[in-house]
Amino acid sequence: MSMTSRYYRALGPHGFHRVHYTEWGDPDNPKVLVCVHGLTRTGRDFDFLAATLEQEYRVLCPDVVGRGQSDWLTDKADYTYPLYVNDMAMLLARIDAERVDFVGTSMGGLIGLFLASHTGTPIHKLVINDIGPRIPAAGLERVADYVGQIIVFESIDKMERFLRTIAAAFGNLTDEQWRHMTVHSARRLEDGRYTLAYDPGIAVNFKTLDLKDIDLWPLWDAVPCPTLVLRGEYSDILDHADAVAMTERGPKAKLIEFPGMGHAPALMADDQIAVVRDWLLAD
Repeated sequence: MSMTSRYYRALGPHGFHRVHYTEWGDPDNPKVLVCVHGLTRTGRDFDFLAATLEQEYRVLCPDVVGRGQSDWLTDKADYTYPLYVNDMAMLLARIDAERVDFVGTSMGGLIGLFLASHTGTPIHKLVINDIGPRIPAAGLERVADYVGQIIVFESIDKMERFLRTIAAAFGNLTDEQWRHMTVHSARRLEDGRYTLAYDPGIAVNFKTLDLKDIDLWPLWDAVPCPTLVLRGEYSDILDHADAVAMTERGPKAKLIEFPGMGHAPALMADDQIAVVRDWLLAD
């Protein structure tokens, strides 16, 4: 199978916007997997995972609005979780699947949590990568410090060196994976230079956020489906104690921690992909 690039139109408070997604596997396969990326990332982060699973699933990897090849919103205050969740619900309606499995990294994990906690959810199995129902203020402060900064690079090589530094917590990636991540994180400017492929306006709501712990435990307790929680050993977004608590309440998730990395495991390495694949395909 080969990857296909697609778009659909979603409706927000100030009009329609296009959402881009990549699709892998047989489009007639009723077994569907949706993979949603982190705050400043794109759906192409899941290419390695999708390629591994395309014989088992129809795999859909959207670029959340404002990222990758999706549209940028005119009113930056519209970059909110209710809009992201609504966009994902519209994707699920578009593909006409009765049930789906869901993998979400960081922001994508929260989108999955919101979807899975609703009555009548189509989410059958949920994988949450390095995020949880309590988000510590310290982690939010770190994110607020960098998100929305406009950094320009003279070349893809210089951009890759930058990503290898700021994204070191993603884990030990191969040279191929770092280059893949860089190319699909890049937006080429009119002058030939490069910057990151997201709308700096996604930071608007961060700048006005009261940076205190966010408590979503009632949502977690409402999740009915089997759930796998992944955590980087040094994560500052998902505390170890909270990850353990996620195994004891709500869906009573299975927890796997990856040593030697922080927020968030990239899910590109073979061992990480194997963990996700084996859990999803287990009866």
